[in-house]
Amino acid sequence: MAFVLDPRPLTRAAFAPFGEVIEMEGAQSYPINEGTTTRYHDLAEVDVAAEGGKPLISIFRATARPRPVRLWLMECHPLGSQAFYPLSDHDWLVVVAASDDPLDRDNLVCFTASGCQGVNYRRGVWHHPLLVLQPTQDFLIVDREGPGENLQEQRLSDGDPVLVSV
Repeated sequence: MAFVLDPRPLTRAAFAPFGEVIEMEGAQSYPINEGTTTRYHDLAEVDVAAEGGKPLISIFRATARPRPVRLWLMECHPLGSQAFYPLSDHDWLVVVAASDDPLDRDNLVCFTASGCQGVNYRRGVWHHPLLVLQPTQDFLIVDREGPGENLQEQRLSDGDPVLVSV
């Protein structure tokens, strides 16, 4: 029998146990460059120094999964945070596990993020890989490069699928 997750809006308060929401709304800001630019300051904590890691900036191009969206895999990065920020104004989905057991579907939480919101997963937070709703969508990523094992994956059961209602 399928288990269906209903996405809820992404807010700073709701996402706080998993990391930070990256958005301009409500952020500390101030003018720079002779007043021609507004800086939205210190939006997320980059935590990548464990075991000699260094920050890495990439662009990921994600493709939409067939609908209904089925969750297959949860992952975590025990040595560093991982930030995602969309490069286009399209909604996307964020799925996290509210416990250290990413296979317990009762602990899965799904958020709908706007195209003006990114997330920064704290080190060790279990999350699903990118879930986009458009055919393709690009994201700016800040994560960790360096020695050590920084990727753990757990496959969800094939028998009882976890679906997202979108």
